[in-house]
Amino acid sequence: MTDDRVPAPALTTPATVADALPFKLAHAAADDWAHAAQACADQLNHLGPAYTFGFLYCSDHFAADVAKILNYLKQRTGLKAWLGSVATGIAAGTRDYGDAPALAVMAAPFPSDGFKVFPAINRDADQLSADCRAWIAAAGPTFGIVHGDPNNSETPRLVADLAQQSAGFLVGGLTASRGPCHQLAGRVTGGGVSGALFAPSVAVQTGLSQGCMPVGPSHIISDCVENVLIGLDGRRALDVFKEDIGDLLARDLSRVSGYIHAALPLQGCDTGDYMVRNLMAIDPVHGWLAIGERVAPGDRVVFVRRDPVAARDDLRTMLGKLRHRIGDSARGAIYFSCVARGANMFGASGVELAILQECLGTTPVIGVSCAGEISNGRLYGYTGVLAVFG
Repeated sequence: MTDDRVPAPALTTPATVADALPFKLAHAAADDWAHAAQACADQLNHLGPAYTFGFLYCSDHFAADVAKILNYLKQRTGLKAWLGSVATGIAAGTRDYGDAPALAVMAAPFPSDGFKVFPAINRDADQLSADCRAWIAAAGPTFGIVHGDPNNSETPRLVADLAQQSAGFLVGGLTASRGPCHQLAGRVTGGGVSGALFAPSVAVQTGLSQGCMPVGPSHIISDCVENVLIGLDGRRALDVFKEDIGDLLARDLSRVSGYIHAALPLQGCDTGDYMVRNLMAIDPVHGWLAIGERVAPGDRVVFVRRDPVAARDDLRTMLGKLRHRIGDSARGAIYFSCVARGANMFGASGVELAILQECLGTTPVIGVSCAGEISNGRLYGYTGVLAVFG
């Protein structure tokens, strides 16, 4: 399932020298943070005053040293505004670093008044500073990149509230880390949702790839309790489920785990988008299905399959639509990919990066593994979310 909504004005002919400059990419792996940071800074040497913003993704091997890395890069590059997080996996260009200790950095020549970085909010969007709220009122942002803490149960609501208050199309991801879930938003932060908002002068296009294919029609939930599907279309939920998945899987329901999922269509959405949730349990005696989301009678559900073939096809479909919209104006991109994708889904590392290169060519791209992906202010799972700046 793809999302080809346009969150900002279409990419246009650059109006200034800064608008024509490409983003600059740097990345390195090393056993210690200092050598990795030095290598990245050397690659970004002589940025020039037009470059005002840095993206930084750090392997969680360096989680304890994030503040040192950020301070070093600020001093070496002259960039003061930074955005990013730690992660279990990062990528840059065509290089997937997987579980290696590494850094991925990208410098961007945004207008100095075209963005606003904000540290983590952990209760509600009213925690945004007065300065940030004033900037939102003046700039009228149309887009934002955010990172969320998966350990904060309020993160999905915070993202939705922030999208509403800023009237922005938010993309990003939840920090995936085996240690502290540090985020970067001008400084080291965390515990909630942090990020940067961008004014309409910053041209960007996005795409969402869910990597799923429906295995049957949409059904009305006729009976349920919290997250348990009891009846679909007035029949036992399990009977409907078995018809959709086919006789082969229906005879051995243990095979559906991780392969068949429940998708909840989004009401009022004109792109046919849906939220994919795991099947949590099957009760063959009562004919009930438990899914990873609370539902209500009258909601709809469709069962989908997720496998490498469907994921490849869906990603290429999304990129094809995106390529049509951006033309030859792409200058830099960020790819947020679920930790369950990558080698876990495709059987080898770098598969998604190769597909991205088919569409974006030599455009600088950094990638980060996430514990949940954000698109249009909603939290997804098992997805790939791409933001392309022009």
